[in-house]
Amino acid sequence: MAKNDAIPIPNGILTSSDSDTDSEADNASKTFISMQNTKSKISTLLPCVGFLLWPALLAVPLILSCSPLSYDEIFPASWYEYDGKPKPLGLSLGILAVAVGQIHVLIFFYLYKHGFLGCTPRPIQAKGARKYDWSEGVATHLAQPEGFVLLVLYLSITWMFNLMPESYYSFKGTIQFRETFLCLVIQDGIQYAMHRLEHVVSMDFYRMSHKPHHRFTNPRLFDAFNGSLPDTIIMILIPLFTTAHLIRSCNVWSYMAFGSLYANWLTLIHSEYALPWDGIFRLLGMGTPGDHHVHHKFFKFNYGHLFMWYDQLCGTYRSPKEFSNRAFSQRV
Repeated sequence: MAKNDAIPIPNGILTSSDSDTDSEADNASKTFISMQNTKSKISTLLPCVGFLLWPALLAVPLILSCSPLSYDEIFPASWYEYDGKPKPLGLSLGILAVAVGQIHVLIFFYLYKHGFLGCTPRPIQAKGARKYDWSEGVATHLAQPEGFVLLVLYLSITWMFNLMPESYYSFKGTIQFRETFLCLVIQDGIQYAMHRLEHVVSMDFYRMSHKPHHRFTNPRLFDAFNGSLPDTIIMILIPLFTTAHLIRSCNVWSYMAFGSLYANWLTLIHSEYALPWDGIFRLLGMGTPGDHHVHHKFFKFNYGHLFMWYDQLCGTYRSPKEFSNRAFSQRV
């Protein structure tokens, strides 16, 4: 036999090297399949995990009104009993409720945006989400004078100057979910009307009020309160004050719940990504980022924010699916 001739290996006999390679390939294949199955299960559970954000937005009023950490076990009665003069405690807890809700939103969105919840988020618009630095986004969001700064000023003035209905100063009971829901619906209805007026009264009025917010044709979560002082007064503060005087039976916990849900929901519909609960929300006519992106992209549809009911009644609603072939991603 020549020196360099290979010795033939009988059929059916594998070398240990070949056997190890096949074993490693089988293990890698099993691992990959297992990872895909796990990812699929996580994706299936993601809407359920996402829904946990919503009760978290009510953390402060729920904990302080119906848990062992009840407000009357923590604060002296003189801090919350209403005697015709508003006490700062209710105002402080209301601001805290919105702030805690914002923290939950930011934590959720950071994890979701960066893929830590088991899936890659899907951008609303076909051209993709805008690129930005996370810390810049948070700083811009929180520091807007026409955003939380103006809202805190409004809450402080209307509360401390006794401009709210008397029931709003009551700490008795817990969250009144009927009143909270009515506040959200009425607030969004008035905001719908004010929003349409900003668009149609005159071009000068639009430029002065709402146009600064419409420079974002592909908005991100942190653009929610980035607009102008007149826009916030017209479209947020006037509806807030009007709603409070139409629903006059809320207690302080319901007012907190309404404020936290409203401010944080308004933030979420500006998300640059579709959110886990969007399919269910759209079936119920509740506002989603896709719905609101339609307004930012085309200007003349979807004037509602929390609910699409007013658009559907007035013929101004358009589903983002109608634009999936040219402007929006599929399955938004």
